[in-house]
Amino acid sequence: MRAPGLIAVLAVLILSLTGVAVPAQTPGEAVTPLDHLSALRGDYFRIDSEATGRPYHIYVRYPEGYDPAADVTWPTVYLTDGDSLFPILAANHLFLHYDEQLPEALVVGIAYGGFDPSVNRRNIDFQSPGDGVEQAGAEAFQRFLTSELIPRIEADYRSNPQRRVLFGQSRGGAFVLYSAVTDPDLFWGRIASNPSITPGIESLLEPAAEATRADLGVVVTSGTRDRPDLQAEAVQWLAHWERQSVRPWRLHLVRIEGGTHAANAPDAYRAGMLWLFGRDDAP
Repeated sequence: MRAPGLIAVLAVLILSLTGVAVPAQTPGEAVTPLDHLSALRGDYFRIDSEATGRPYHIYVRYPEGYDPAADVTWPTVYLTDGDSLFPILAANHLFLHYDEQLPEALVVGIAYGGFDPSVNRRNIDFQSPGDGVEQAGAEAFQRFLTSELIPRIEADYRSNPQRRVLFGQSRGGAFVLYSAVTDPDLFWGRIASNPSITPGIESLLEPAAEATRADLGVVVTSGTRDRPDLQAEAVQWLAHWERQSVRPWRLHLVRIEGGTHAANAPDAYRAGMLWLFGRDDAP
């Protein structure tokens, strides 16, 4: 049996003799399929959270033209449910930059590494406290963001701390609203796509923590084909906060015509990002 190293050497030799280009690779360097997807070019690391007691897989998509040595910082979008939303929304951000002149950005996907309930604990991490709630992990998950993930992103990448955006879908959208109420300054912009906020709505209607900034924004998107109860919850949350004479952020509702619960996340991202970044013709 030939040694694996010898086989590799022979393969390179054959390719070179046939004129086929051999990609440069550092000895021992791991190559993953994402390395060959230009729209998702970036980085990956695992972080074991002390706040929640479990690991997360973090994907970082670089903006076009990203140079870690350059004296420039970029808006940074944090995506909950990164297992599914990162490959969709991070890649689509490039087209929004091309077609809509949306500023380029670092996009950070927070993933569990699987959908199995033994691994994926979104039902705990995104759950706000309230009547009938047994495991409300939103406070711990927010501590993970505040004290562990965000500091690492802003230490290791050219991330602009004044332009953080948080995006969440469904129960992740409820966490976006929880974050807006409990720590307004943590993110400059927030997008809650079809938020599912019951149970736990009580903590989302409590008085908001004080903000030190006057430029914060919260976008709530609701699909016209989403479940009627979830559409009603979004209206209830917005109506409550619109009645408040003082609130820490601007509010914006987007109704997505024909939008279903999950499949229109790119439409929610597009509408929310364009409004946050001041496009006059944003939906």
